[in-house]
Amino acid sequence: MSAVPPDGTRSQAAPAMHAQIQSRRHPGARVGPERMALLQAIRDLGSIRAAAERTGLSYKGAWDAVQALNNLFEAPLVISQAGGARGGTAHVTPAGEAVLAAFHEVETALANVAGRLDAALAGHGRADGLTIWSFGMKTSARNLFRGVVETVAEGAVNGEVHLRISPELVLVAIVSSGSLAELDLVPGRPAAALISASAVILAVEAAGLRTSARNLLTGTVVSHEVGAVNDEVVLELAPGKQLTAIVTRESARQLGLHIGMTVQAMIKASQVILAVG
Repeated sequence: MSAVPPDGTRSQAAPAMHAQIQSRRHPGARVGPERMALLQAIRDLGSIRAAAERTGLSYKGAWDAVQALNNLFEAPLVISQAGGARGGTAHVTPAGEAVLAAFHEVETALANVAGRLDAALAGHGRADGLTIWSFGMKTSARNLFRGVVETVAEGAVNGEVHLRISPELVLVAIVSSGSLAELDLVPGRPAAALISASAVILAVEAAGLRTSARNLLTGTVVSHEVGAVNDEVVLELAPGKQLTAIVTRESARQLGLHIGMTVQAMIKASQVILAVG
């Protein structure tokens, strides 16, 4: 936005107003120009690592952004394939192409609006009454999935909600009866599931594994960041759907976690937080 001095006059050297798109479906899940620039770079270069270098991101930052984008939309925007020291290959899906095209179209329209607003401010000479607010909420949960409520089983105190996040995957969440009503959680209602990475328990796949956790998901290790105390492990549950877990260094060592390994992810239904827009 152009600067306006305290006396209300407008400097001739003031830069023109610039507007940016930041869209979101629910708290904590945002799509802005930085992520769209990354998506465009992946489309051009066919590699997440190369796209990260072009956009000034670390490889991990780019990987996290791709994971967030894929989890936010119904269909994955990027499909990646591991492949050695150069980081493998990646391509933008038809859904990703559609998102890019829509973003650029809206960006052009928004630039026209910003130009008109800038001209109006220049003619008026002051910005009274033209305050622009940008509301956003951040969450510490590493896992955020968009889905649609499939079934709801109501109880006297709590309810069980089944949220379909992909054709292959359903998450089960336990919420209070009050929250069911307040959030209007009924079949067909779009919602988001937030899961802390520390709430995900990993186990080596074994026949006959029995657990009280309502969510038992099978995934393939696609990323393993080793830390001094804890490791960060990313599983691919289905095409474009990834889950991040934080486990202790010793647990990761005992499980023998490595890229390409199939493991089970266990999440208690009470650890799945639901949100609506």
